[in-house]
Amino acid sequence: MKRVGRIKRITKETDIEMELLLDGSGNLTGKTGVPFFDHMLQLWTYHSGFDLKINVEGDLEVDGHHTVEDVGICMGQCFKDALGDKLGINRYGLAVTPMDEALVMSVVDLSGRSYLSYEVTCCTSRVGSFDVELVEEFLRAFCSNSGTTLHIKMLAGKNTHHILEAVFKSFARALKEAALVAGNGIPSTKGFLE
Repeated sequence: MKRVGRIKRITKETDIEMELLLDGSGNLTGKTGVPFFDHMLQLWTYHSGFDLKINVEGDLEVDGHHTVEDVGICMGQCFKDALGDKLGINRYGLAVTPMDEALVMSVVDLSGRSYLSYEVTCCTSRVGSFDVELVEEFLRAFCSNSGTTLHIKMLAGKNTHHILEAVFKSFARALKEAALVAGNGIPSTKGFLE
């Protein structure tokens, strides 16, 4: 049975259609209209092994905030739906990932409780036209809508582009490990994950 989540979400700021397949090949189909964010999502899909199909129309004439945050909302909801009852998943994932001089650690718990700790300090506020603070907004939206606990900590880094690549790669690798089906029970002494 395929672990897949789908959503169609329309607001006055964005119109998003999305499909997320957890047991995929690491392919991204579609674009958000925010080029650097698209680059990060390409890295995320590749390193997670998830397939992501997106069709996004956002109010980019304002800026990229609504688009990036709403993509995070939709990805979080799709991820939660795709996990289903979480039967047999690892639940936890850890990845420490370098990108040249940058080194970032991501730790994931698919507990059903949403929490984000984001300890990343970038050297610039923008990469091209992309507002760097939107990464935290994206991750918070993902966590809130998927019920994921996520800790991301930068261990080293000077180049903002490299740091953010390490963030997305480590997050993807930790999430892949946590979502992997490796058993047949619920990984909790409570007997369920919310």
